Amino acid sequence: MELRNLITFIHVAELGSFTKAAEQLGYSQSTISFQIKQLEDELGCLLFERINHTITLTEQGHELVSYAHQVRALTEDFKETLAKEDLRGHLHIVTPDSVCEEMISAHYADFHRKYPSIYIRFSTGDSGNLLHMLDRNEADVIITLDHHLYNKDYVVAKEQKIPMHFVASSESKFAKSKGLSIKDIIEEPFVLTEYGQGYRRVFDRELAKKSLEITPVLEIGRTDIITSVLIENNMISFLPDFVTDELIASGKLCHLDVIDMNIDIWKQLIYHKNKWLSKSMKTFIEYIKAHEFSN
Repeated sequence: MELRNLITFIHVAELGSFTKAAEQLGYSQSTISFQIKQLEDELGCLLFERINHTITLTEQGHELVSYAHQVRALTEDFKETLAKEDLRGHLHIVTPDSVCEEMISAHYADFHRKYPSIYIRFSTGDSGNLLHMLDRNEADVIITLDHHLYNKDYVVAKEQKIPMHFVASSESKFAKSKGLSIKDIIEEPFVLTEYGQGYRRVFDRELAKKSLEITPVLEIGRTDIITSVLIENNMISFLPDFVTDELIASGKLCHLDVIDMNIDIWKQLIYHKNKWLSKSMKTFIEYIKAHEFSN
């Protein structure tokens, strides 16, 4: 039994007219007639007597009015309960290390103040693992930092191209050099994120196109540790700008002007197309779209 048919029945019974019910509900009169006929067929009884262009409730119609109002009231109560409770729940968000660090430090406290009953579990991983977790419904939402990803099974809620630079201490001998080639710095000690993951994989692929390879002196997923090592040592890394912006502004690190490595890295907010979007999940997605991705 369709709720809309019961709502239509209530309006017709109260107004005593198919025409007035159609005007109030914004339907055509034929639609009202069809819905009432559908309800009568489903219940197996006549709800209105139609005599000389007037309608009156039958005995069964009078009985149904009371039940219809109860169903309507219970439905409204349920909607109100959902509205109150939907902004509570548990979400599992999986991102690369650097994105996780930035999100927690920059936005988590604010999100928690606004939505204290939405509980978030953060995990980190590589893009391949993230997508696998979406497929197995082990993650509600993922954020990737990789080449541009597309799959018909995923919904990309937001995406943004991320600026990347070679970075080093502001005391580096390359700090003021212009028009550097990757070959000028490739023999220097590098500190990079872990092999085969995210933008490191894209970086290594671009090097391979030039028949080049870098063997870093240190590999670690924690970009905060990488930047600390760079400040204190004569080393180089390849990092997203959002990781290094503050350190660049403070003069502790600098961008190296390497002009022959054009690498496109994308940040993408993704969920599975078959995932049911609870109100809490929608709230999180809209918050991240507004705060984590610049316009």
